[in-house]
Amino acid sequence: MMPDAKGIPWTSRTGGKQFVDYDPNIVLKNEGNNSGDISGSQHSILTMDKAISDLEIKLMASRAERETIQKDPMMSEGVKNIESTLKRKYFMVIGINTAFSSHKRRDSVRATWMPQAEKRKKLEEETGIIIRFVIGHSSTSGGILDKAIEAEEKVHGDFLRLQHVEGYLELSAKTKTYFATAVSLWDAEFYVKVDDDIHVNLATLGVTLARHSKKPRVYIGCMKSGPVLARKGVKYHEPEYWKFGEVGNKYFRHATGQLYAISKDLATYIFINQNVLHKYANEDVSLGAWFIGLDVDHVDDRRLCCGTPPDCEWKAQAGNICAASFDWRCSGICRSVERIMEVHERCGEDKNALWSANFVQTIRTSS
Repeated sequence: MMPDAKGIPWTSRTGGKQFVDYDPNIVLKNEGNNSGDISGSQHSILTMDKAISDLEIKLMASRAERETIQKDPMMSEGVKNIESTLKRKYFMVIGINTAFSSHKRRDSVRATWMPQAEKRKKLEEETGIIIRFVIGHSSTSGGILDKAIEAEEKVHGDFLRLQHVEGYLELSAKTKTYFATAVSLWDAEFYVKVDDDIHVNLATLGVTLARHSKKPRVYIGCMKSGPVLARKGVKYHEPEYWKFGEVGNKYFRHATGQLYAISKDLATYIFINQNVLHKYANEDVSLGAWFIGLDVDHVDDRRLCCGTPPDCEWKAQAGNICAASFDWRCSGICRSVERIMEVHERCGEDKNALWSANFVQTIRTSS
């Protein structure tokens, strides 16, 4: 309950409407005050308005989360454990975007930077890091593709299945569904999306994100601004190119799609507004578009987009270990199945780094 602060303007956005209530006598009385008093009053008003907005967002998120879970029992990979997972506070959730045809890529990730079996369980319990391969369903529900993933899940237990039909042209929808699903299942400080042909140093990534843990709305990645491609038939063609101005214009700054992270408030924003967020042809552009009109801190960190050896190796030798490495020309590690082990051996962080990193201090259990 918010106490009645008579005479102080306040704003309520419940139900999409705004109501402003104030005492005109007190407003007139304050007209004669000096600028310092007015500034102080304005600060108080803004503080109260922000507090109310934050409470309303949390309330809406809680209601939407409850309704989604009730309506969509397949949303979680283990609905039986949902109450316990919601009570726990995690540091970051990492969703590895993958496809039905990428079995070898997934095995190469499991063999390098993604902990397996008991180590993965230890990672969740002791450092608060959740890692899952993210995939939806085939257009033929229950077909051979879905059964193959189900069999792989029984062996490894490291999938997050989405209520989403897989398809290359549906990456924007998949990204939106991933963030909405992840924030519903796990209460974390950060939510990360990474492709399955990228090498990641988990401790370095965690320390990088932990530096921004006090920021309420933060969007972290390698920010870029590529050309808007109007010509049909080319890779990354943008059918809605006309929305970005004259032909030849560039996109607004957004994080490159190989790896990026967003804070909990932004993931919650996607969850609440998922039905009205517009999807462009390219998923990284779509994510940037969802945040472009919000009060969001864009963080450009080049440790999230190092090159493969020798680039990441030289940086590691200089003490600047990369959080993620890939080849720009391939939008991932070229021939990642064959080469990711080499990248891991030459650019990987110390084996004990993950268990001794400073970001573990930010993990806490919610009361």
